[in-house]
This record gives sequence, structure tokens and C-alpha cells, in this order.
Amino acid sequence: MTPVEIGLISVVAIVVLIWLGVYITIALGVVSFVAIWVMRGSVDLSFALTKIAIGDSAMEYTFATIPLFVFMGLIVSKAGLGADIYAVMNQGFRRITGGIGMATVGANAVFAAVTGSSIASASVFSKMSVPEMLTHNYNPRFAVGVVAGSSVLGMIIPPSAMLIIYSFVAEQSVGEMFLAGVVPGLLLAVAYVGAIWFMGRFTPGFVGGSLPQDQEDLMGWGEIASKTLPILGLIFVVLGGLYLGWTTPVEAGAAGSALGILIAAARGKINLKSFWETLIETGHITAALLFLITAASMYARMLGIAGLPNELERILAANELDFFWIMVLLVVLMLFLGTILDTASIILIVVPLFLGLIESMGLSLVWFGIVAVVAAEIGLLTPPLGLSCFVIKATLDDDRIKLKDVFLGALPFAFVMLLVLIILIRYPILSTILL
Repeated sequence: MTPVEIGLISVVAIVVLIWLGVYITIALGVVSFVAIWVMRGSVDLSFALTKIAIGDSAMEYTFATIPLFVFMGLIVSKAGLGADIYAVMNQGFRRITGGIGMATVGANAVFAAVTGSSIASASVFSKMSVPEMLTHNYNPRFAVGVVAGSSVLGMIIPPSAMLIIYSFVAEQSVGEMFLAGVVPGLLLAVAYVGAIWFMGRFTPGFVGGSLPQDQEDLMGWGEIASKTLPILGLIFVVLGGLYLGWTTPVEAGAAGSALGILIAAARGKINLKSFWETLIETGHITAALLFLITAASMYARMLGIAGLPNELERILAANELDFFWIMVLLVVLMLFLGTILDTASIILIVVPLFLGLIESMGLSLVWFGIVAVVAAEIGLLTPPLGLSCFVIKATLDDDRIKLKDVFLGALPFAFVMLLVLIILIRYPILSTILL
């Protein structure tokens, strides 16, 4: 077999293994190791490239951002900042049809700016937002759909683990990827709010809900400030520092983590035991991500040796496919894989295949990263794998809400994501305007 054929078989094997439940790191690493061995006939070369992959990934200073931002997200969750910002948003939208849904989107957008995790957002807001909406007679499908849809903001609005992973795969600046995610993330949040207003106006049966009839238990300006200023301060320290050039991504993560500890301590939400538990959990998550990045490095080298990216570029050039059809091919491929794989798997498998082609067309790899992440994130809302939907169902543990209800409720928001993705492809400036 030719190297290209071996490379194609390897990509298919990785997809199948992940679909069968093999951990993505094992699938990427083992298949890539064996493929290089078969292509070059030397196991020593496979071991040598594994050593290089470790040196070029886990040992890189840039990836110190991973434990720092993971720790910051965990400590912020313990400090209860997610519940605070939700309470403020809920009061602001209380007089609008679908207002609790809009509040959920707004709170998720703010919460995402200090956690960077869709799964964390889905878990936190399932416990707060869904019961609140059900109390006010919202349609259960709409309630869980809002949480599922808005949870994906955690992977687009920085700091985002997916943007860090992409920055490694594409050899782009983590800081630039973070800044590039701000406008698209806010655009998606605004699109969600607009979609909720539209559904409340034209399909009220799907939304449901009743408006409050009294003014009891409203927060004063002092309480609103006490609930919003801490998280706004964190956002300014992390994103403001990056945008103004005061800090590097690593320094921003360290500053955000330190401020998060101070906030949690001031609120009495952390002690030595919970602090230690947070450190341990941070270590577990960081180790998993760094192993994943190392395996991805091995996979990228295997693709290079097989010549698959060059072969893909040759085929597309031979068929005279222009920018439009290349983007259609990319989005369709990612949407298909999104039905069977998680976001990280899709990015790590698909992105290396297209990088050379995108670069040869003179397109921004930073813009391409945002497009790739948004396209892959749609998979979090689509069956049969839709990870956010499974997390919401497991977190609620409510027999009245079936997994089918979560997927059907998330469907309109997946469609909104697709529309935003088309806008981001059509107008690249939206991803690069802050750079």
C-alpha cells in the first residue's frame, strides 16, 4: 500500500475506534504510531517521533495556560459566580416573553468568559435555569434547549480549551485565538437572544412561560453590584490584559486564578480541603488534555509523512473547487462527524487535513480556527452523541424530561449556530477585528 492509502486507513480507523468508545488519546496515539511504523518499516522512527511529539507539545511553555485556566474555571464555579450572574440577568429580562431563556444565554456568555467549558456551563445552568423556567410554566423542551444551546458559548468565548488545542494544531498564538473568539462568541449570544425573542413572538407555544405579576424580591443596585463586579473584574483581568498587551496568556491565566482564589476566600466558599480538591481535579483535567495534545502532535506528523494534506489539496485543485465549495465540504464533514464524535476529536482529526490548503489560499489560520471550532461545536447539540445534551439530561435527573426532549429543544439553537457559522465564513473580519 502507498503512504496515502495507509494514511486514509489510519484516519478511518481513528474515527471508528473513537466511535466504539476508545479514548481519543489512545486512538490517535496508537494508530499514528503503528501507521508510521508500517509506512517507514522502522519502529525506532515511531519511537523517535513520539519523543519529539512530547517535547513539542506537553513541554511547551505556552501550554501552562491549560492548568491555569482550568483551575480558574473550577475556583470560579466554587465561588458561586455563575449563580450570581444568572440572578442579575434573570432580573433584567423578567418582563420579556422568554426572558428567563434570554437571561440564561446572557449568564452563560459571561460565565464562559471565566470558565471556557461548555460542559461546566451545561451542568451549572441545568441546575439553576431549567427548574426556574419550569416553575414559570415554560415548555420543558424550550427550557433544556436554551441551556444546551447557550452552553456551547463556553467553547467559543475565551478562555476556551478548544481554542488552545487548535492553537497548538495550527501553530497559532493562544492570545490571538482568544481575542479572535470574543466577537464571534458575542455574536452567537446575541443571535440566541434574537432567536428566543422571535420564538416567543411567533411560536409562543414552543416557548411557553408566564411573566411575573409582582415586584417582590427585586435586588437593589448595591446587591447587583456585589454580584456582578467580581466576575467583571475577572473578565477584565483575563481578556482586558490580553487585549491591552499587559499580559501574555500564561500571565493572564495566573492573574485570573489568583483573583479567583481571593474572591472565593472573601465569600467563604473555599477552605484548605476544597482548595486541595480543586488542585487535584485541575491536575486530572490538565493531564488528560496534555496527553491529548501529545497524541495530536503524533497524528499530525503521521499525516505529514503520509502526504494526506498535499493529496487533498491536489484533488481539490484538480476539480477546480473554489473557496465556496471547500467551505461547504469542510462544514458538511464536520457536521457529519459531529453526530458521532466529540468536539476535540473532530478538530484534531479534520483540521490538520485542511491547514495546508487554507494557508495556500492566503486565508487567515486564526479565522479558520474560529470557523472550525464553531462548526465542530454544533455537534454538541446533535444526536446521537450531543455531549451537552447528555450532560443536561444526567444533571437534571428528572423523569419528566427525556433525552429526546433535550435534543428537540436544542435543534433551533443548532440551526442558529449554523447561520452564525455562515456569517463568520462570509465575513472573516468578525474573527480578526480585535487582532
